[in-house]
Amino acid sequence: MDVCRIQFRKVGKKYYFNPNGINVKDGDLVVVETIRGLEIGEVAGGLVPCPSELEKDIKPILRIATKKDIDNHEQNHKNETIAMEKCGKLIKKNNLEMKLLYCEYTLDRQKLIIYFESEERVDFRQLVKDLAEEFRVRIELRQVGSRDGAKVLGGLGPCGLIVCCNTFIEEFDNVSIKMAKNQNLSLNPQKISGTCGKLLCCIKYENEVYKELRTNMPDINDIVRLESGEGKVLSVDVLKREVKVKMFEDETFVTVHIDEIKSIKSKKKGNE
Repeated sequence: MDVCRIQFRKVGKKYYFNPNGINVKDGDLVVVETIRGLEIGEVAGGLVPCPSELEKDIKPILRIATKKDIDNHEQNHKNETIAMEKCGKLIKKNNLEMKLLYCEYTLDRQKLIIYFESEERVDFRQLVKDLAEEFRVRIELRQVGSRDGAKVLGGLGPCGLIVCCNTFIEEFDNVSIKMAKNQNLSLNPQKISGTCGKLLCCIKYENEVYKELRTNMPDINDIVRLESGEGKVLSVDVLKREVKVKMFEDETFVTVHIDEIKSIKSKKKGNE
């Protein structure tokens, strides 16, 4: 079965849907039913084979968006700005520690979904009652992580450019401190964290290259044997494939290419 991918927000995740016999092409606006309700999404790319693990869960496209659908969608966007303002006032009224990110109506205006960020668990039962009374629709509050919050709010990264999550990253990859170590980056949290407070997404970009280059390279404090004798590794330049070694015999310092190392003794790796 061939399916198409549909995107609901700019730089958002793409979801698979069954064209359901409808001739769709890249850029078409279509109406689909999601777990949130009726929504308008944009077809991203052509038809692709359906991932086997998703075949049972694929939902059909209901129709190509009509002019009425698009008009309603645009009107909902205008009303969402008003909803944001009113929701912000109610959050303040209830003294809740939560950062309001954005609101969105389903296409049929049966539900208003409110996204927020908070470091703690929030008791928003009274807030939901106030919102339901204010808007007269079903209310759904969704707490999202700090990365999703940064994706919505945007901002500048340490490189001086707009943060990647707001420009082209559709789904977040796992980023670990081990990746930072592989690249000899400073482990100071302030230097390797983004505006979201999490590890920079860009640490992931070159990780595979560094991982490959580190193959068969010693770590700092490993003992290496060269043609001229043994010494301790003081520093490692992964890109140049060079290591700085302090020789035991005469306590001199030498910089050698990885190919010049005869063997490596490491507590972690054992003898190599």
